[in-house]
This record gives sequence, C-alpha cells and structure tokens, in this order.
Amino acid sequence: MTTIANPVPEQDLSGITGKHFIYTYANGWQYEMYVKNARTIDYRIHTGLVGGRWVKDQTVDLVCLDSDVYKISWTEPTGTSVSVNVLPAKRRLHGVIFFPHWVHQHPERTVCFQNDHLDQMADYRHQGPAYPICVVPEFAKITFLEDCGEDNEAVIAAAPADLPQGYADRIN
Repeated sequence: MTTIANPVPEQDLSGITGKHFIYTYANGWQYEMYVKNARTIDYRIHTGLVGGRWVKDQTVDLVCLDSDVYKISWTEPTGTSVSVNVLPAKRRLHGVIFFPHWVHQHPERTVCFQNDHLDQMADYRHQGPAYPICVVPEFAKITFLEDCGEDNEAVIAAAPADLPQGYADRIN
C-alpha cells in the first residue's frame, strides 16, 4: 500500500515489458510500440503527422501506476516529449505528445529511421523554434497485442513502408 511516507507502489513491470502492440488514436493516427525492457522501447509510426518515422532503443521512464496500468514517458532528440498510459488488459491507451513548433511546421524532417540521423535531429532541435508547443492528447485502442519477450531486436527492424501489406491492420 502506498502512503505519504511510501508513495511508490510495487514496480512489477512484467505485464508490459516484452509486449508489442499496435494502436490507433481517436484522431486516426496509428502507432506501434515494443517495450523492449524496463528502460527502452522501439516504435514505428504508421500514420499521422510524422507517419513513416521509426526509432530503436529510445530511453524511457517506465513505471507501474497500478495493477495493469503503466506509464511510459520520454523525450526524443527532436525535442518532442511523449507520455503514454497503457492498460494492456483493457486494450486502452492514452498518450500526450508535445511537439516542438519546428516539428509541427516541418514534420517531414523527422520521417526517417531516427537512429541514423541523431546529429541532424539535434541540429533541427537547436534551430527551433521550440515554442509554441503543439500538444496532442488522445485516447487510443490497442488493436494488436503480443508478447515477444524482452530485448528481441527482430520485433521492430524495418521502416513502416517496408512492412508486408496489411501488417498494421492485424487485429487480435
């Protein structure tokens, strides 16, 4: 039980680590995430403002808020910050994306395999402008969920455009 003296609930992350899921936000944007381990995620963006972007080994802050309720938060080299609450058993997710103004103005600059362009993303971030921040809060439905085990490099290993037809449309 949490208290003022002990505010942190038990951190059992086994219900989210190793999970791979595809989800669609209420605004129609489709994303995919693999929770590689308690410190990193890999993800692909299938549709939306930065559809086509993909990233491996993004460092995150992952916590268990309650039974089957997880929060995954990170800041990207672009300056974009993201916080996602995931409820795997309910197949529900809520994400808030904080896009710096330069990403909102020029989303195409980020549509790449980010890992190969870290210096370029940092240059864009430093050029800005950072403000005003474009905040996108949305609920999403998890349409596909599987357990791939931790640290599986094969889960997210290709660009969205290189996936087989219908890949992101899978439902289970």
